[in-house]
Amino acid sequence: MSIAKTGDKVAVHYTGKHTDGSIFDSSVGRTPLEFQLGSGMVIKGFDDGVTGMTIGEKKTVVIPAAEAYGEHSPENTVTLERAQIPTHIELELGASLSMHQDGGHVVEVVITDLTDSHVTLDANHPLAGRDLTFELELVSIS
Repeated sequence: MSIAKTGDKVAVHYTGKHTDGSIFDSSVGRTPLEFQLGSGMVIKGFDDGVTGMTIGEKKTVVIPAAEAYGEHSPENTVTLERAQIPTHIELELGASLSMHQDGGHVVEVVITDLTDSHVTLDANHPLAGRDLTFELELVSIS
């Protein structure tokens, strides 16, 4: 019986849930997620949860925010004067925008506050600061 270990390429079906039970992502009905264990391709808690599983095994893991997408960081939030945003960009609460930084790096941000004079942009991952629960099923190891 094969046991999933660091370096193995694995395929996993998963359902990700918030602590209230609402589903935020799932591979059920789609192709399983394939990744190499220990490579950093998935969040640490997910990687750790799959390590040691056998093919066909199902389990549920609870991943604290620190091992998922990290804590929500106020340093990743900025408030700009509305006049600093190009006029062709439609501003709407909850909308995603791409910001181009010096050096060509692109950062995805979400509009979290919008007034007549200011726009607040949040570059934290949408799941930052949240504990996550994953239902896992190991489909294959190669």
